Amino acid sequence: MIQQSNNQRIAALRLYFPLATRARATRFWHRLSAPALAHHLIAVAKRSNIMQAMLHQISSGYLPGEQLSHQHPEISGMRHPQCLELVDTEERLRDFMREHADELRKVHAVMFLCELPVAHHLTAYAPPTSSGT
Repeated sequence: MIQQSNNQRIAALRLYFPLATRARATRFWHRLSAPALAHHLIAVAKRSNIMQAMLHQISSGYLPGEQLSHQHPEISGMRHPQCLELVDTEERLRDFMREHADELRKVHAVMFLCELPVAHHLTAYAPPTSSGT
C-alpha cells in the first residue's frame, strides 16, 4: 500500500449548521443583511484554493440539541440542518479551520480522513494486462 504523510493525506471536512446561520458582517451592505454562512464559506474556500466544496441538501435530520427537522419545498425551518463538505489535504483543511475559527465556532465540524482517492488507487493498482499466450 502507498504510504502518505499526514500533511498529504486527503480528508473531507463536513461542517454542519442551521440553515439560518449568517456569516460575520465584513462590508457595509452586510450590516443590513449578512450573507448566509454556507455561501460565504464556499466563496472563502474557493479563494483559499480548497480542492472541492459542496453544499449537501438535507431532506431530514437534526443538529446537536435540536428537534428533528424535515425539508419542505415551500417552508424552510430556520433550524433545518445544512452540510457543507470541503475536500483537500488534512493539513490544508486544518489551516482553513484555523484561519476561519471565528465563523466556524457556529458549526459542528467533523473531519474524515481518507485512505486514497479512487484515481490514485487506479493508477497504483492497475489491473494486469492479458498476455495473449
